[in-house]
Amino acid sequence: MTAETTDRTLDQDLRDGRLAPASAFLNDLAPPEAAALLKQLPPKLSTIGFRLLSKGLALEVFDDLDADTQADLIGLLGSAEVAVAFEALDPEDRAELLDELPASVAKGLVRTLSPQERELTAVVLGFPRGSLGRRMSPEFIHAFTDDDAAAVLDRVRARGHQVSSIYIVPVLDRSRRLVGVVSLRDLLLAEPSATVDELAKTPIYAHADDDAETTAGRCVDRGISAMPVVDGEDRLVGVLTLDDAIEIVDAARDEDEARAGAREPLRESYLYASIFTITRSRVVWLFVLAVSAILTVNVLEIFEGTLEQKVALALFIPLLTGIGGNTGSQAATTVTRSLATGEVAPRDVGRVAGKEIRVGLTMGTALGAVGFAVASLVYGLDIGTVIGLTIVSVCTMAATVGGMMPLLAKTIRVDPAVFSTPFISTFCDATGLIIYFMIAKTVLGI
Repeated sequence: MTAETTDRTLDQDLRDGRLAPASAFLNDLAPPEAAALLKQLPPKLSTIGFRLLSKGLALEVFDDLDADTQADLIGLLGSAEVAVAFEALDPEDRAELLDELPASVAKGLVRTLSPQERELTAVVLGFPRGSLGRRMSPEFIHAFTDDDAAAVLDRVRARGHQVSSIYIVPVLDRSRRLVGVVSLRDLLLAEPSATVDELAKTPIYAHADDDAETTAGRCVDRGISAMPVVDGEDRLVGVLTLDDAIEIVDAARDEDEARAGAREPLRESYLYASIFTITRSRVVWLFVLAVSAILTVNVLEIFEGTLEQKVALALFIPLLTGIGGNTGSQAATTVTRSLATGEVAPRDVGRVAGKEIRVGLTMGTALGAVGFAVASLVYGLDIGTVIGLTIVSVCTMAATVGGMMPLLAKTIRVDPAVFSTPFISTFCDATGLIIYFMIAKTVLGI
């Protein structure tokens, strides 16, 4: 039975009130599988399905759901069920969920927590949204430099079930400053009397105020199972696990892909999303693009006289705007990805601009030569010259602008995806037409 078939079968059972087979089916699934199925259902059916889970499985499934789905469930579940599920979440997942809830609901949930869990959650909530501190786990096992391997392993056995990761143990001095890390493998293979100071290695760490998405990308690319997180004084405040880093990267990628396509990401399954929800996710961007496209119309209006004198120029407008928009989008996508993985930063704007100028010039020369040859054969040498020079200029301009836009967005703390395909295409259309007509007026003498 395919995933699509099981999804539709569960959906039909819940709609028709066949709760016994639905319950048996859900309770036989692994928590991630059950969470994936419930996420695909409309909120009301998802709530019914969640209530059919056994208590232990329900807590694991709730933990595996994304914050949006958790927020939907909280609005429909009873207060007792919500309190139990909320208490079972990790502090960082709790903080993410609280960001999705109305303030009054969030405060009520925090009051249901035990003092210890409330304190851990407060640590995470103390950092700004979007920062690494908001996504780290404040629960971790640590070792001091003068501890021996046996003592640290005893600590792992005693507290291992309470933390997100035990494979990398941060090493602290007595001021709780991070000085190294030691792997569980090294601890197990070492002599029991060996000191941690002898086993520790130089740590790869991050600061709590760092951008969560950028740091998560670095963690995933390097395959770090647990990255220590420190405050401004290098004191350990948490860890970012590889699982959490992958979740952050996947969510950011989904959002970037949606915005690159001029829409907002859907919070629910496409088939169950209402027409209004889908329309709202798209129409705002279309309004923005419609207003931006007026620039292109204005440019054509300004050079209307030029077109009247040489009608053949109008035939090449779609070609030139398409090349410019695609070239800019390619550059923007490449640089946005490099920003996410930490390969480039806003301070590298000069190097990025220099590289994209050369890339654009190289591509423009190749494409311009083809454009010159074809246009010259059909419309004459003068039109061919205009087309060839314009393609070289437009490619160089579009690649440079496309490469710098994500860096500008990062500098002003705006999502680089917002500046990707839609805005760059519109900018390159208008600017490319100005370049085209200026070259035509110069070459053709009109």
